[in-house]
Amino acid sequence: MKRSPSITRRRLAMSAVAAAAVVAAPAWAQGGWPTKPVRIVVPFAPGGTTDILARATALELSKAFGQQFVVDNRAGAGGNIGADIVAKAAPDGYTLLMGTVGTQSINKWLYSKMPFDPQKDFMPITMVAAVPNVMVVPVEKARVNGINNVADFIRHAKANPGKLNMASSGNGTSIHLAGELFKVMTGTYMTHFPYTGSGPALLALIGGDMDVMFDNLPSSMPHIRAGKLKALAVTSSQPSAALPGVPTVEQAGNLKGFEASSWFGLLGPAGLPSEIASRIQQEVAKALSTPELKDKLLAQGAIPSGNTPQQFAAHIDAELKKWQPVVKASGAKVD
Repeated sequence: MKRSPSITRRRLAMSAVAAAAVVAAPAWAQGGWPTKPVRIVVPFAPGGTTDILARATALELSKAFGQQFVVDNRAGAGGNIGADIVAKAAPDGYTLLMGTVGTQSINKWLYSKMPFDPQKDFMPITMVAAVPNVMVVPVEKARVNGINNVADFIRHAKANPGKLNMASSGNGTSIHLAGELFKVMTGTYMTHFPYTGSGPALLALIGGDMDVMFDNLPSSMPHIRAGKLKALAVTSSQPSAALPGVPTVEQAGNLKGFEASSWFGLLGPAGLPSEIASRIQQEVAKALSTPELKDKLLAQGAIPSGNTPQQFAAHIDAELKKWQPVVKASGAKVD
């Protein structure tokens, strides 16, 4: 049966349209992102600062993009387990990481074997916030042992070598390393107990199983205000406006050069389209500039950021260089 020329032309035209649609599909999908829920992996247990900031960010991004941004807690190995999930995920914008100074700048020097490269395997998007750590002890233990300041704690620790327990949110975190640095600079010895996040570690501290913790300020703040924990000092180079009257460890312990702050930021797998990274960064920066969220974070001791992917990448590079000698000097190592 001989086909009509008009039918043949029509079919050829339809084939051309179909082929063009196939070629254009990736571009359309990228431009339409997100068309389904986005997962933000938090490499620590619920209740810590990483989790707190991730949930606040996820809420704002859900509003901005009209899709759910869901927090997925994957704790373990100082954040390496959760970070590795993102490093090996498809770079399509549907799996992101709330990374930390630990996962991106400290662990490389702390762990003898790393499952990922913190520079090559990620696409930095934006730093969400920077926070000082705070040296906290249970209020009741402080009262019983006459600990009113850092000097009192150092005296107590030296009088009880190896008897005090130091909690952290995991090996390799800034919380852990701040404690190791403190031990080295004060000549004290405490047994380190790594938990899967600040939440579980704080419960142990408040419950009396632990004696001290160098926690991220936002996660400890509610317990300080509730009178369950006593803040002895902050680990930043300057006092925190969120804790008026609380000195720095450097000041209170006469420990020149002591500084161990934390930061948290969004990253995607390497290969994440720059257009997607830029869209996320712009919405995070916009949210962090609103008085409601900005004031909330400042009240918790966090300093909002929202910097560009390029600025965040440069910060990570600088932090890697900064922490290498600190880890070496502390003697901390995880095999």
